[in-house]
Amino acid sequence: MVHAQGSVGHSPVPPPGAPPAAPAACNARHHALRSFSWHRGDSGDPAELLTEFLAGNGLPVRNLGRSDDKYRTNSHSAICGASLYVSADAGSVMINVTPGSASPVPSIPDIYAVVWGHTTCGSTPYWELGSWPSTVDWELGAWTESWTRADHAAAVQDVRDAIGRGDVYQVNVVGHGSAPYVGNPTNALGRVARLAGARYGGILGPADGSWAIATASPETLVEVRDGRIITRPIKGTRPATAEGRRELLASAKERAEHVMIVDLERNDLARLPGTGPVRVEELFAIREWSGLWQAESVVSAAISGDVGLADLLRAVCPGGSVTGAPKIAALAEIAALEPVGRGVSMGALGWIGPDHLDLGLSIRTVAVDGTRVHTWAGGGITADSEPIAEVDEAAAKVGPIRRALTAFA
Repeated sequence: MVHAQGSVGHSPVPPPGAPPAAPAACNARHHALRSFSWHRGDSGDPAELLTEFLAGNGLPVRNLGRSDDKYRTNSHSAICGASLYVSADAGSVMINVTPGSASPVPSIPDIYAVVWGHTTCGSTPYWELGSWPSTVDWELGAWTESWTRADHAAAVQDVRDAIGRGDVYQVNVVGHGSAPYVGNPTNALGRVARLAGARYGGILGPADGSWAIATASPETLVEVRDGRIITRPIKGTRPATAEGRRELLASAKERAEHVMIVDLERNDLARLPGTGPVRVEELFAIREWSGLWQAESVVSAAISGDVGLADLLRAVCPGGSVTGAPKIAALAEIAALEPVGRGVSMGALGWIGPDHLDLGLSIRTVAVDGTRVHTWAGGGITADSEPIAEVDEAAAKVGPIRRALTAFA
C-alpha cells in the first residue's frame, strides 16, 4: 500500500491502528476480508440486512448469547471478528423514525461492517498505530461551526421551553464543526484514538482510503459478554480537578439528568426479547476522560433466551444518552433544532466476535473525507440547564479532540 503525502483534495489513506474495541490478542494483525455498506435512503431493513451479512460470514448474530464452540470449528474459523459502525440516522431508521438534517459527510455509509481475518505470522501488521514516520505536511485550516454560541444557546432554551410544555423531559443537542486539511491525516487520527480514557479508541476506514473515522469514545452503548447485556451511560461533566469532582458529585441538576437516562436505558433493555431482570450495578460513578470528570452508571440484564443483533440494535439505537427522554419525542426535537446532521457521531462503533459484542457510542469521534475534518459535541438539556453553561460544556468536550488534531507529537 502506498502511503502518499497529499494536497488539497487528497483522499485519506486508511490509517494504521487497531479497529475500535478489537481484542488485544489480535495484536492489530487485521486483514479485511469482506465489507457491507448501507446508506440512508437505501432500500431494505438495515438491521436485517446487516444481520444477514454477518451471519453469512459465520458470526453468531442471530443468537448473541450463544456460548458453544460451533463457530470455532465451522468453515469460517479463519475469521477473527467484525468491526461495526452504525450511524445515528441508521438507528432512527431502524425504529421507524425519520432522521433529521443530512450528514455533512455523505460519502461515509450509515452502516459499515468489515469482517476481519489475521495477517500471516511475521508480516507487517496492516493496522499499527505509530508505525509510520511523522507526516510533516499535515495542516488543518480554520474551523467552521454549525451554529454560533448564541444559536447554540437559543437551541438550549428551545429545549427548555419544550420541557416546560411537557413535550419532553430531556433532549441532547449536538453541534458540528468542520475544517479543511492538507496532507495525510493518519497521525492526527492516531492521536485522537490514543486520547486518555478512550475505552473505544481506534480507527476505521475502507481499503480505498476514501474516508476514515477515529474515535476516543469512553462510553459503552452496549456490550454482550458472559451471558449479560451491559450498557454504561455517561451524563455529567466537569473539569478533572478536585473542585470539579466535588461540583459534579454535589450537582442536583447533573444527577437528575443522569438518573433520567439510566431509567431510559433500563427500559430499553427491559423491552428486549430474551432478557431477564434489568439491574443497575453502579450508579453515578466518576470516571476521567482526557482532562474531564464524567459520571457513568452500569446497567445490565441477564440473557434468558435468544437475543438477535437486529432486535438489540433496535432496542438501544440511537443511544439514550445522546437522544433524550422520551426517546421518540426527543428525536423529533433534535430533527427540528440541529442545522447539520450528526453524521458518524452519536451512533455505534465497535466489535462483534464469536463470543462477545462490544459497541461504543460514537461520541468524541472524528470523520475525514477527501477534503475536510469533522467533529461533533453537545450535551443533555434539562429544565435546569443554563444555556451558556451548556455551550461551554460542549466546547470542553470537543477541545481535546481538536487539540489532538492540530498537535504534532
